[in-house]
Amino acid sequence: MPHAIETHQLTKTYNSLKAVDTLNIAVESGEIFGLLGPNGAGKTTAISMLCTILKPTSGTATVNGFDIVREANKVRKSIGIVFQEPSVDDRLTGRENLYMHANLYGVPASEQKERINRILKLVELEDRADDLLRTYSGGMRRRLELGRGLIHYPKVLFLDEPTVGLDPQTRDHIWKYIKELKEAHDITVVLTTHYMDEADRLSDRIAIMDHGKIVVLDSPSKLKETLEGDVITVRANNIQTLSELVNKWLGLSQTHVVDDALEITVRNGKAVMPRIMELATQNNVYVESLLLRQPNLEDVFLHYTGKSIREDTGKELHGMAAIQRRAIK
Repeated sequence: MPHAIETHQLTKTYNSLKAVDTLNIAVESGEIFGLLGPNGAGKTTAISMLCTILKPTSGTATVNGFDIVREANKVRKSIGIVFQEPSVDDRLTGRENLYMHANLYGVPASEQKERINRILKLVELEDRADDLLRTYSGGMRRRLELGRGLIHYPKVLFLDEPTVGLDPQTRDHIWKYIKELKEAHDITVVLTTHYMDEADRLSDRIAIMDHGKIVVLDSPSKLKETLEGDVITVRANNIQTLSELVNKWLGLSQTHVVDDALEITVRNGKAVMPRIMELATQNNVYVESLLLRQPNLEDVFLHYTGKSIREDTGKELHGMAAIQRRAIK
């Protein structure tokens, strides 16, 4: 079975800057593929090329078996996109938005009513279908956008920050819909998100990009196993001093300051914790709290990029809106 997405040395260069540098990935049909990375890592550029909004400088890629340059129109007709920024018209009803999208994608008129009713039922908006979008909550709009992205039965669905700005309960509901939509329509999903729990829960595999390259790619569980240890989180009155002491006297180099706390990845964390307390006491550093836990995806991201993904939340607001304008042509 051919891959849903396959790239070979895919590259995009702006003058001397390589936004995407010889990208080689193969996304399996039917999987949820998470694409993570700090601001400027190349995620939006990579997705823009796969959605045919940008032409690569070099290299090739296929989506649903179609070449992204030579068969761009076929690619566009076979993909769905849900954008980070709102892209529904709040002057229309939910049903009218779906009809508009169906017409733009060339869904046969004889099939539109049945498809729209099916989508409304799937995202549980049947009772609000004829209400104006301006009366919808943020979560309801997101559900409608997810359904709208499937109205033309795409083989691949690109989700750019699908739950950004939503409360935890609504995010939970969106997660459920993404899973249900994927299974109901047998689609492949490419997901970008700043929520590590979201990536962990939804993705079959995750690729972390940095400086235009894939630095690591595997299942969430195997990525967490690569850190091989415990994570100690220390809050103290002088984090910088404590970080320097830990590096110098305990020889622990895998340390990062995140949200005013020192995070240390180390083997046998239980044995190391008393040594940290002793070192802090000897140097007049007051430790407010000391916690031990297993590594999570945030730790993996920090390890491979040197940044916390929370540092970049909300910064990548450009790029995907342009894809919408091209994808529907």
